[in-house]
Amino acid sequence: MIAIIDYQMGNLRSVEKAFLKAGGRAVVTSDKKKIAKAKKVVLPGVGAFGDGMKELRKAGLVEVINDSIAQGKPFFGVCLGMQLLFEKSEEAPGVKGLGLLKGSVKKFRLKKPLKVPHMGWNRLKGISGAPYVYFVHSYYCAPDDKSIITATTDYGIKFASMIQKDNVFGCQFHPEKSQDAGLKILENFIRLC
Repeated sequence: MIAIIDYQMGNLRSVEKAFLKAGGRAVVTSDKKKIAKAKKVVLPGVGAFGDGMKELRKAGLVEVINDSIAQGKPFFGVCLGMQLLFEKSEEAPGVKGLGLLKGSVKKFRLKKPLKVPHMGWNRLKGISGAPYVYFVHSYYCAPDDKSIITATTDYGIKFASMIQKDNVFGCQFHPEKSQDAGLKILENFIRLC
């Protein structure tokens, strides 16, 4: 079973439906015991970094996230969920992230005519076929270790759109809104272990 962590931050039902469509058994839950028993864990998210960390701490979910990753379970951070894996964000100065990955989350500072947020379809470079996926974000992850970047996207600058370190995976875009390319990424995650 795949546990999709419910911490009051995002489009949980659409993520659950996408996993079901991709052939996975998924449940949306904030129950620490269910998350601990799951074979794979997903941290989705829409919203602000500071609010996300506040909700995770308030629900007592930080420890179960750390334990799941330490046990080697496949763990997938989506959009804000990927950002929360890092140490800090310019969006919330002074707020510590999960710190599971070294690096920070930075604000887009772009020249016109590009607008922030980066919203809409854009390419994944570094992935076979460079598929288009759907983005909505004003901040991007800047890992200290560039070797964990598995795909990049260009939007005025080149940024990390997918990362992987050991059993931890992340994507800045929304696979649940990215049609066939997104479903394929979810299928690949389902097949792990």
